[in-house]
Amino acid sequence: MNVASVIVDVPAKQTDKAFDYLIPDKWMDIIQPGIRVIVPFGPRKIQGFVIGLKLHSDFDKLKEIIEPIDLVPVLNKDLLELGHWLTESTLSFKIITYQAMLPAALKAKYEKKVSLAPGINREELPEELQPLFQNNRELAWDLVLNSSLERKLHKEAAAGKLEVIYEVKERLHKKKLKYVLPLMSAEELTMELEQIPARAGKQRELVSYFILNSAPIEYRKLHDLGLSASAVKPLAAKGLIAEKDMEVYRDPYENREFKRTSPLSLTAAQKEAIEPILDSIQNNLHKVFLLYGVTGSGKTEIYLQSIQDVINRGKEAIVLVPEISLTPQMVNRFKGRFGDLVAVMHSGLSAGEKYDEWRKIQRKEVKVVVGARSAIFAPFENLGIMIIDEEHETSYKQEEMPRYHARDVAIERAVRSNCPVVLGSATPALESFARAKKGVYELLTLPSRMNEQALPAVEIIDMREELRGGNRSMFSRTLFEKLQERLEKKQQTVLFLNKRGFSSFVMCRDCGYVVNCPNCDISLTYHRVTEQMKCHYCGYEGRVPAACPECGSEHIRYFGTGTQKVEEELGKILPEARVIRMDVDTTSRKGSHERLLTDFQEGKADILLGTQMIAKGLDFPNITLVGVLSADTMLHLPDFRSSEKTFQLLTQVSGRAGRHELPGEVVIQTYTPEHYSIELSGKQDYDLFYNQEMMVRKIHKYPPFYYLSMINISHEQLMKAVSVTEKIVQYVRSRLSNETVVLGPVASPIPRINNRYRYQCLIKYKREPNLTVTLKNILNQYQKEAAAGLQVSVDTNPYILM
Repeated sequence: MNVASVIVDVPAKQTDKAFDYLIPDKWMDIIQPGIRVIVPFGPRKIQGFVIGLKLHSDFDKLKEIIEPIDLVPVLNKDLLELGHWLTESTLSFKIITYQAMLPAALKAKYEKKVSLAPGINREELPEELQPLFQNNRELAWDLVLNSSLERKLHKEAAAGKLEVIYEVKERLHKKKLKYVLPLMSAEELTMELEQIPARAGKQRELVSYFILNSAPIEYRKLHDLGLSASAVKPLAAKGLIAEKDMEVYRDPYENREFKRTSPLSLTAAQKEAIEPILDSIQNNLHKVFLLYGVTGSGKTEIYLQSIQDVINRGKEAIVLVPEISLTPQMVNRFKGRFGDLVAVMHSGLSAGEKYDEWRKIQRKEVKVVVGARSAIFAPFENLGIMIIDEEHETSYKQEEMPRYHARDVAIERAVRSNCPVVLGSATPALESFARAKKGVYELLTLPSRMNEQALPAVEIIDMREELRGGNRSMFSRTLFEKLQERLEKKQQTVLFLNKRGFSSFVMCRDCGYVVNCPNCDISLTYHRVTEQMKCHYCGYEGRVPAACPECGSEHIRYFGTGTQKVEEELGKILPEARVIRMDVDTTSRKGSHERLLTDFQEGKADILLGTQMIAKGLDFPNITLVGVLSADTMLHLPDFRSSEKTFQLLTQVSGRAGRHELPGEVVIQTYTPEHYSIELSGKQDYDLFYNQEMMVRKIHKYPPFYYLSMINISHEQLMKAVSVTEKIVQYVRSRLSNETVVLGPVASPIPRINNRYRYQCLIKYKREPNLTVTLKNILNQYQKEAAAGLQVSVDTNPYILM
């Protein structure tokens, strides 16, 4: 096999294929699929991924690979195959897909070294390699290239005695700490100890310690062991011990003690739910389970015990949780149960910490990965289960190339690994629940809370009535009274302000009427500059009415409020209350999210005020009241999922109250109390909501009855964007069947970003064999115009239609 097929680092249609390169003899044993290499490409030297090896090429004159970047593959066979599938399903470029699977530290500029693996001594290497590591445990890659020992080094790397380290310039350095270690065996040290005079007591203590323990001690921890740092220098001078900088993993949780927990005994409902999961683990069967259980019903315990079963069988587990619920609490649960077998990956970690966690997985030092969306690409080779908690969360969808949904990737990986996928939620995505109803997924239910506590009592307050009664504050009388009551009882409250994706909509404050599009059943977006309302699906436009068309009131206007404003108001009406505010501004610094939650848990505040980041995952015994200040904000977004998102969010927030001994109450303030998503979230009745919402989706041809694809077009000139979109829409209509609905051309809900005009076309279809070819043709056709500023992108499963 002397020819390598390489995907090069040029994301373009013309280069989105494997190029053949000759493997020089000296790299013959090293180059294998999944390794990154540096290759000549035109006048440049660029990086690429080897995806296959072969004996012959169809081309006569091949260039040679310049050098490998890795000694061991960074992408295993599973991930290489998955990358191929992902490229096809998201219409992305292979190089972008493969890079998305790696931690950021492997994408930057790097300086490379070969190092002795942890715990390996120079003497354990073949004799001819030992001199290379005489003065240091690591070696610059340039020296490796200039020696004739690459093959031997590779052989030792494959055996786990050496490893390649990427020191990323500007961004990343291996973390080193000073250690003290013995240079002699216990027997030799015992003989030396007799030579040390009695008055040098501190030196004697240190040598005695090393006679019993040969492991290196971190310099700064000498004191904790009752040893003296002053003894190090004289003993080092005698050649008994040495001081040395050694690499350590950056551990984001190093200062935290995790209390070990043991499995809880399961309730009858939990036992019934976990049986089929354990059965498919035992029989290596691929199944998708939808674990549908109310908030507080003990889904996490089912995850933990299923993972334990997988670990006992020598396999590995991936657990995905939404970014915002990757709270310390979630990490505690997994670290507490599985200790050091857990790696954690999320955006709060630095590039270096992420790289170290990834290396633990690659070196097979851990068995479980808990992380946000991209952890689905953890380089495991023997997967036994994949779990997606809060599977309805939209943060599982990536919005830039490759535009994958973690749920789809998990199911595809599980098919290849013959293992189960568990999707957990109290409010499953409509698509998932519909699949479970049809038997595509297997439905497992947990109908009640673990401690048999009742779900909190929910009261829905009509803010129109409050206005009529002369209350102009953002707090209803009921909520204000309950807040006072909690302060007196020294109990805690969570106040939630639903401000996600805030879009101005026009509403009558007397009757709650919201101005909707006559064709699409979607609220119109208010454009302040033109004083107009527009539909961002079909392009309908209308003027803002002077009076409400429903009740004739003149109190018709658009809406908006923010967390700071609420905090000020709280300061006025309840000056004695201690408030912690959690929003983008207060949690932008590393560790601040965790610190604020810890303060709240320790009772340093009475009220936690925040946006959607506090809606899920919190489990504090003292929260007995949850107040939702603005239930409507998301309801009137120009998005067909707005009712579903509102229902999910309100149900999740309500679930934060009364999770332990003390009963909980929830107050939801709204101007549209009669809307089914608000009414039913008050009753926590998902099934009724599902039936109602499915009717709406069927009438308007939305998922799960139809699939969606979206084409986005943007250009600095308005007319160019419009004309290209028109051509694309005509082409799509000419190529697709009559059953497929093609909407557009229409301006995007945010019609201009960075002085680029944005247009879109939405395709709704059930079965459309020509769709992929048609979309690929469009991308290929317009890629040539990219240099002229035209951008055309396709999302084959859009979640954000803005």
